[in-house]
Amino acid sequence: MNYISTRGAGIGERHTFSDILLGGLAKDGGLYLPNEYPKVSADELARWRALPYADLAFEILRKFSDDIPDEDLRELTRRTYTAQVYCNVRDEENAAQITPLKTLGVEGGTPLSLLELSNGPTLAFKDMAMQLLGNLFEYTLAKHGQTLNILGATSGDTGSAAEYAMRGKKGIRVFMLSPHKKMSAFQTAQMYSLQDPNIFNIAIEGVFDDCQDIVKAVSNDHAFKAQQKIGTVNSINWARVVAQVVYYFKGYFAATKSNDERVSFTVPSGNFGNVCAGHIARMMGLPVEKLVVATNENDVLDEFFRTGIYRVRKSSETYHTSSPSMDISKASNFERFVFDLLGRDPKRVLQLFRDVEEKGGFDLQASGDFARVEEFGFVSGRSSHDDRVDTIRDVFEQYDTMIDTHTADGVKVAREHLQAGIPMIVLETAQPIKFGETIREALEREPERPAAFSGIEDLPQRFEVLANDAERVKEFVAERTR
Repeated sequence: MNYISTRGAGIGERHTFSDILLGGLAKDGGLYLPNEYPKVSADELARWRALPYADLAFEILRKFSDDIPDEDLRELTRRTYTAQVYCNVRDEENAAQITPLKTLGVEGGTPLSLLELSNGPTLAFKDMAMQLLGNLFEYTLAKHGQTLNILGATSGDTGSAAEYAMRGKKGIRVFMLSPHKKMSAFQTAQMYSLQDPNIFNIAIEGVFDDCQDIVKAVSNDHAFKAQQKIGTVNSINWARVVAQVVYYFKGYFAATKSNDERVSFTVPSGNFGNVCAGHIARMMGLPVEKLVVATNENDVLDEFFRTGIYRVRKSSETYHTSSPSMDISKASNFERFVFDLLGRDPKRVLQLFRDVEEKGGFDLQASGDFARVEEFGFVSGRSSHDDRVDTIRDVFEQYDTMIDTHTADGVKVAREHLQAGIPMIVLETAQPIKFGETIREALEREPERPAAFSGIEDLPQRFEVLANDAERVKEFVAERTR
């Protein structure tokens, strides 16, 4: 397996999974992808159907990481995906499944289900990849006698998932940027209450896109990146994306009885990483009918999949919503899909994303490329605050199931794309406690709270507020890594 950049740098060079694991962006600012997607045979699909989650993860990941010995990779996946780690389940009978499938009901002749992805230590789907990433990082760093300073950006869930996965890990420090006063109280408490000496929380005076831009600016300062040993855990990191591929296979097996059936997935999406994993699963041969992208009021992705126009918003045009983890106007993983959509032409991708920086976007309808989107199975929709409140209320009344705001966006949009006889699986993103204000508005009751998080908002918090300035962030990092 060799990895290439979406923008073409290093063609002819050898880049292994371990090479790109610690690096984040490619040297040309592009994103890494395999030079070709591995295919899953009918025999493999049949054999994988009965595997427990950890062993399914091993089988899928080994196709992308042939430089890691099988015995080491199997040990890593079995240590990561255990009922002890993913213990925040709502139904104890399903604890061993890691990602239980919860069928809500049949609507319009279509089974509508939730794939529970938020049973990990921070109650969000980001744990599914981040726990593995923490173990992969520690394994790789120990093997090569290295250290790593992780610089990341979060709109809510990525930050806490990364910090809980990396806390106490040998050879690793985490510097996490978040938008000051723009996360929910629970999300903020999860991150800022951590007192581990290798965790540093930085509240940036701006929105999430400003945090993400700072991370990219630091990653593109190659001298600083090398000197400070900077790595990333944001969804631009390939290992995070490929770890998420696993639960698409697991969800498919749970929703079907044979590999002749097809399913559709609806994915609440801001940065495009989660649904990009579904695209990769489909390219590998998973029988996926539709990939439904659900956005909130920050509808950059919905606009693209309806019109072919990708138009990023300015910070002043980004809405602060009740599904804040999707308050994103520049989808950092979208470039991976565009690379495939354009027939893997790095020169065109480079020009298009220069246009994003210089002109604010691009139009694939005008060039004729947008017509190919249908071949990849993508459709989309958007949701508003009123939509998600109504959906939270409706799902609770109909199915006695409490969902968070982002999952509500997913259910609302999924209902617009149901096809008779084809199961629709909505990827659940977080547990409701993370967004208590909107749950109380919708249901006039407190959200369910796992016992381990009782009183977390009252704990002391440790963080530092910095200006929206990449140079100031670099100074902060350098001061703490001397």
